[in-house]
Amino acid sequence: MSMPFDAYADVSDEALLVLYANGDGDAARSLNVRMTPRAFGQAMRMLGDRAEAEDIAQEAMLRLWKIAPDWRQGEAKVTTWLYRVVANLCTDRLRRSRSVDLDSVPEPEDDRPDVAGEMQQAARMTALQDALAQLPERQRQAVVLRHIEGLGNPEIAEILEISTEAVESLTARGKRALTAILAGRREELGYTDD
Repeated sequence: MSMPFDAYADVSDEALLVLYANGDGDAARSLNVRMTPRAFGQAMRMLGDRAEAEDIAQEAMLRLWKIAPDWRQGEAKVTTWLYRVVANLCTDRLRRSRSVDLDSVPEPEDDRPDVAGEMQQAARMTALQDALAQLPERQRQAVVLRHIEGLGNPEIAEILEISTEAVESLTARGKRALTAILAGRREELGYTDD
């Protein structure tokens, strides 16, 4: 004789699992009604795919039924165990779906410049260094700290022990001087007005 379905409403998950392990089919159905939506919900949130989540929930419940005879009541909560199993199953599923055949992955593009580009970049750096060397010391320091090292004007002012306005003036004059020094070399250095 089976008990009415709602007769298990006040029975703990752990007790239901033990009852199932002892052959109580109604306890299994009651536990299934409680646990499957939880397992499905967690899997759905992790995977975002209904069919995959249903598979995971079913697999987790199968594992729960398999461990039922060995369940030691009071050591862990059924829900904790189930959530851990669902998380592990989802993680495994995600790993498998993300693994791909390495031969099917295209080679990454090499975004480094070609040899001619590297030579042009080296020529530009040499020209910049030569032009910087022609600037007065304080202008050179201000321009290098601001535009090469990327420091802010207040920080440069502190380093050079001058006001922020003085830094602005030095960098502006330095940039104008660099422009004038490098103006005749634009084409040589590959700068065009495209």
